[in-house]
Amino acid sequence: MFDFRYHVASLIAVFIALVIGILIGIGLSGKGFVSDAERKNLEHEISALTRRQAATAHYADQTYLALVKSRLDKQRIGVVFLGSVNGTIKTAVTQAVHAASGRVLRLRALRTPIDDKAIQRIVASRPALREYAGADHLRDLGHDIGVELVAGGKTPLLDALGDVLLEERDGGGQAPVDGVVVSRTAPPQQGSTHEFLMGLYAGVASAGVPAVGVERSSPATSAIKAFVRGGLSTVDSIETSAGRLALVLELAGAGSGHFGVEPTATSGLLPPVTPLTVTTGG
Repeated sequence: MFDFRYHVASLIAVFIALVIGILIGIGLSGKGFVSDAERKNLEHEISALTRRQAATAHYADQTYLALVKSRLDKQRIGVVFLGSVNGTIKTAVTQAVHAASGRVLRLRALRTPIDDKAIQRIVASRPALREYAGADHLRDLGHDIGVELVAGGKTPLLDALGDVLLEERDGGGQAPVDGVVVSRTAPPQQGSTHEFLMGLYAGVASAGVPAVGVERSSPATSAIKAFVRGGLSTVDSIETSAGRLALVLELAGAGSGHFGVEPTATSGLLPPVTPLTVTTGG
C-alpha cells in the first residue's frame, strides 16, 4: 500500500504554506501589530518554514519518481484535448507517462466549440454516416468518436470529420491505446457542443481502458464535474507530483475514482499504491 510518509509530506506542505501566509499577513504588515523583536523572530520562523517546505517538496518529488517507475511499462497512452493544447498539462502528462516507462502514442486536440453546421453537412452527404444526422444524434456521434480515439484501427468518423473536428493531431491513429487522458481547456459548453462532449466522454469511458479527465491547479473554470457526469475518473492539480502520481496509478489500473486536493476529489489524494511484482531470472 501507499507509503504513509508521502501523504503526511503532502499535508505538511499545505500546512506550511498556510502558516507562511498567515505569518506574512499578521507579522510583516509594519503597522504596529508586533514589535521589531517579534517581527525579526517571525522573519526567522518564515525562513525556517520556507526551507522545510522546499525539503518537503524535494522529498515528494523523489518519492514520486520511485513510486511511478515501470508502472506503465510498454503501455500506449492517448491524450485528448478539448480546445487548444495546454503546454503545462501536456508536459505534466507526458512526463508522468515517460517516468512510468510508458509512451504517449497519439495526441488529438478537438476544436471546441464544434462547427455543428459543417459536421451536419458532411454526415448528411455520406450514406454510411447518415445515422448521425440531426441534433438528436450529437451524443451518439460524440460517443462513437470517443471510441475511435481509443480503439484506433478503422476510424470512419474521424476520417470523414477530421478536418472539421481536429485542431491538432500528433501520432498515428491505427494502434489501440491502453489508457486515455482527457483535458478540457475550452470553457464550459452549451447546446450542440455540450451534447457532443457528453457523448464523447461516455464513449471514451466505455472503451474498456482506464480513462482519466485531468486539469491543472486553479483553472479558470473546472471541468471535473463534467468529466464525472461523463463517466471518467478524474485527477486535479496534474502539474504537481501528487497529481502525476495519481494519474499514473489510475492509468495502471489502480481503480477508478476522483483524486486530488480540490473539493471535487471525493476519493482522496491518491488511489491505493500496491507494490510492483518484480520478475527475476532463474
